[in-house]
Amino acid sequence: MTVLVALPVLLPLAAAGLSLALGRFADVQRILGLLVLGVIIADAAVLLYTSDQSGPVVLQMGAWPAPFGITLIADRLSSLLLLVSSVVTFAVLIYSIGQRITDYGRERSSTTFHPMYLMLCAGVSLAYLTGDLFNLFVAFEIMLSSSYVLITRRTTSTRIRAGMTYTIVSLASSLLFITMIALVYASTGTVNLADLGTKVADLPRGLQIALALLVVIVFGVKAAMVPLHFWLPDSYPTAPAPVTAVFAGLLTKVGIYALIRTQTLVFSHAETWDLMLGIALITMIVGALGALAQNDLNRLLSFLLVSHIGYMLFGLGVYNVVGLTGVILYVVHHITVQATLFLVSGLITRHSGTVALTRMGGMAKATPLIAVLFALPALSLAGVPPFSGFVAKLALLQAGIGSGTITGYAVTAGAVLTSLLSLYAMARVWTRVFWGQVKAPAPDPDPTDELVVGTASSSRPMLAATGVLVVSSLVIALVAGPLGEIAGRAAGDLMHGEIYRTAVLGGGSGG
Repeated sequence: MTVLVALPVLLPLAAAGLSLALGRFADVQRILGLLVLGVIIADAAVLLYTSDQSGPVVLQMGAWPAPFGITLIADRLSSLLLLVSSVVTFAVLIYSIGQRITDYGRERSSTTFHPMYLMLCAGVSLAYLTGDLFNLFVAFEIMLSSSYVLITRRTTSTRIRAGMTYTIVSLASSLLFITMIALVYASTGTVNLADLGTKVADLPRGLQIALALLVVIVFGVKAAMVPLHFWLPDSYPTAPAPVTAVFAGLLTKVGIYALIRTQTLVFSHAETWDLMLGIALITMIVGALGALAQNDLNRLLSFLLVSHIGYMLFGLGVYNVVGLTGVILYVVHHITVQATLFLVSGLITRHSGTVALTRMGGMAKATPLIAVLFALPALSLAGVPPFSGFVAKLALLQAGIGSGTITGYAVTAGAVLTSLLSLYAMARVWTRVFWGQVKAPAPDPDPTDELVVGTASSSRPMLAATGVLVVSSLVIALVAGPLGEIAGRAAGDLMHGEIYRTAVLGGGSGG
């Protein structure tokens, strides 16, 4: 059973190398990628069931015991996020295959796309499963190195500028990350997360606070929390639709996961965390207001992504089982819905030939299926019942009200306001894109394929992949009860880290 913990990391890495070697055989690359991601979905489902029933599944690489060796661990939280992320990456890969060109760029898929995509998936899996800070750094570097290639696959001036912003910020955060690891190791003599949970508690209180804040800054950049969010709206909108979708759905959530894991397992917060609640409120409001000011559809969605990171910080700031349950539910919901909206944006761009809202109109009549594919995740993102966004937000609002603090009440009110602003932003997109007079699509000036921007043509795999994610978000709402119970147990594990520590430092499986 412990071998299953390594498969989500090793399989895509091995497949990436094989895919690169088989670059001349595009169909083989596609089949290989889908097969590997399908296996990871099944593997993640088994890990989730096993960890929920029997406790964390631990693999000590090379038979070196913790905290000296490399530990991979799948508990309820990491297994759940791995499963949801794998489903999203699988659907996005189908979309990419159906798209055939890079969207808004008029270039055929090169031999590097599939290897880099699989590497990105490996990095995400490693981030969820690693049991130490250094390999968490390695996971982020794997993700970043592959994302550099994916985000700059077409060398226009706009994309180069956005890629440079993304690269510089990522390198700066990586430098800060490795510095943080060095300081933690110098202070405690270990980087193992389970071991750090006991070692950090013995440090002077001032040093604990300094290290905790440094960790917040490092992962705050990765998660795009305000005021460390400036890079995201300038970088994500320039990438092809499937690349933006997987970035928006996964990369910021990996930052949130790392923040949750370290702040619950390594650093202790005995009561409501007012600083995090303040950051959450600012992130919600600034992101939502930024979205309302946009005419570019992708930039609007990027600012909404920033805004809804605030909801996840909200639950962490409340810092109790109810709040963390809400965070987990919200991350699961947001991974699916945000990726879906960017895929729909790609479909809209495919038909309209533009990302400017003022140049769109009448698509509900021309393409009713795309209108439905947009409406459902948009309502979910805004938190309209009975969609998955409402279920997750309700848990967070209950946590905020139950905190019994003025700060908690203020952030709860801010969360309600942000939901209304998100609904207004989605309604604005709906009226601009789908209502009004049908406008002729802007023709692609440099067509190289039958599926080009502005031809009002989308392939069946693109529509099917988007539909799969829309259905997945509806399924999340339908199974909210069982899913909430798993999330609650995962939140309990986070609040009581002894289960995690015992599993890792004991060198075996079990809870």
